[in-house]
Amino acid sequence: MNAEANAAQSLPREKATHPVDTMPGMEVKAAPTLADADSEAFVAEAVEDLAKCHIPFLLAGTFAISAYTGITRQTKDLDIFCKAGDYARILAHFKDKGYHIEVEDDRWLGKVKKGRHFFDVIFAASNGTMPISDAWFENARQIEMNGHKVRIIAPTELIWSKCFVQLRHRYDGGDIVHMILRAHDQIDWERLLNHMEVHWEVLLIHLLNFRWIYPTERDKVPDWLLDELLDRLKAQRELPLPQMKICRGRMFSRVDFEIDVKEWGFADVGGEGDLRDGVEEEMAQGGLA
Repeated sequence: MNAEANAAQSLPREKATHPVDTMPGMEVKAAPTLADADSEAFVAEAVEDLAKCHIPFLLAGTFAISAYTGITRQTKDLDIFCKAGDYARILAHFKDKGYHIEVEDDRWLGKVKKGRHFFDVIFAASNGTMPISDAWFENARQIEMNGHKVRIIAPTELIWSKCFVQLRHRYDGGDIVHMILRAHDQIDWERLLNHMEVHWEVLLIHLLNFRWIYPTERDKVPDWLLDELLDRLKAQRELPLPQMKICRGRMFSRVDFEIDVKEWGFADVGGEGDLRDGVEEEMAQGGLA
């Protein structure tokens, strides 16, 4: 079955759950600048092909940041989000159109290329924390782009998508605080907390970062949310230290925190590491090791 047939099959389901023409629109504050005229032509062509293929997708990345905040900065590509089940369909569709496609990482990322231009097709986070689901489309907004109605990622999920981007050469914390500053009234804070439930400390760090950067804007973050997170911190401090040595830094950057796992005995994300000093001996004495 070819990509067009797959797209046709997915269209009725897609229209039944979140049709484009009834999705709430939004005022676009700005758009990023593209490197050159060739980049503009590539983006326009890619958006048109995406719109016509009827496979559900969301516009994210710099285009979304600009739309919500008004920040204009240069970008070289598009970030297109989709569900895992539609990821292969989008790549197949563009392959049939004569584009070059790459599966960079089958856990979360593919690329569509034409010459030196490309866009990313993303269906999860590289660290496994962010699978893209129907809920992302149900809460999406709609903008007009190159004459087409295009879904754009909602502010809540946009922040979630950037919380773990903290590498040596790239840090998206600036985007997060700008989103809180400029779009705080559009963020579903309860939904954001639900997204970050397991990693609530990361959310707290970003909120404290916002408070420090903008002391006059502290009221943009709901009091109940900060109270909830600080209460969790207080309760956590009363617990004993974990027995397994773990390094969650690998969820930010596998390269920057490689030594922790390879040489210092910390567990990788989802893996096994050394037990904390003294614990292994205690377990052995108790007959557990």
